Amino acid sequence: MKSSVVASLVSLAMAAAVSARTITVYNACPFTIWPAYFTSGGPRPSQTTGWAAAPYTSVQITAAEGWYGRVWARRDCNFNGNNGPTSCLDGGCNGGLVCDVNTGTGVPPASLAEFNFQGPNSDFYDVSLVDGYNLPHVAFIIDQYIRIDNTAGCAAPACAVDLGPNCPAALKGPFDSTGFPVGCSSACNIDALNGRAGNSPNCCSGQYSTPATCPSSGVTDYSYFKNACPNAYAYAYDESSESALWTCPTSKHADYTVTFCP
Repeated sequence: MKSSVVASLVSLAMAAAVSARTITVYNACPFTIWPAYFTSGGPRPSQTTGWAAAPYTSVQITAAEGWYGRVWARRDCNFNGNNGPTSCLDGGCNGGLVCDVNTGTGVPPASLAEFNFQGPNSDFYDVSLVDGYNLPHVAFIIDQYIRIDNTAGCAAPACAVDLGPNCPAALKGPFDSTGFPVGCSSACNIDALNGRAGNSPNCCSGQYSTPATCPSSGVTDYSYFKNACPNAYAYAYDESSESALWTCPTSKHADYTVTFCP
């Protein structure tokens, strides 16, 4: 093989290594959770899409440039004889433990860490409550429930409030065996359950499908989520709040860490 060809192959390999991003998913909760991720577009990582995470353990996902997708946690799972979305109390997915790569997006309510590495100049990332909230409840006070850190010194959005206990009654649930709410649905989730998601101001769909026709003032209980977690997405077009979508220069090749119960 000619030296020029070898040099080109080495250069391509080095470029691929530099452009790949590491997303570390860390369980800082004092109990097992079941994290998962879903690829919405771009090259699909090779790591399994769902796993059991013992307390204080982490798993790394290698995402190539051009990837975008979501990471979330599942609570109180039992996969014995059940490989569907109801195998977990909240956040379950098609496929059971290992989420289906085509349809395993996670069942609301589910708090999300979202990433988009498709921009030529910036990474985009956020903590999203658009699908509701399902982060684990613990029996003692912790400062935050989900946070995204990075190695480049860019913003670290977080949700620092357990939204379950004070969740509006119509949105509250599901509940654990003690009756404690471990989830808080978004109003869009409720519209979807009632067959209204196709034309809903809560879902920004149908006649409400643009930022102009879907202001936050028309979204039921928007202020409950946004006031509690101001650095998170509280509805589909929350970019206007200027505290929902976060960026980091692509040139910094940042790696990210999603921490549950940080």
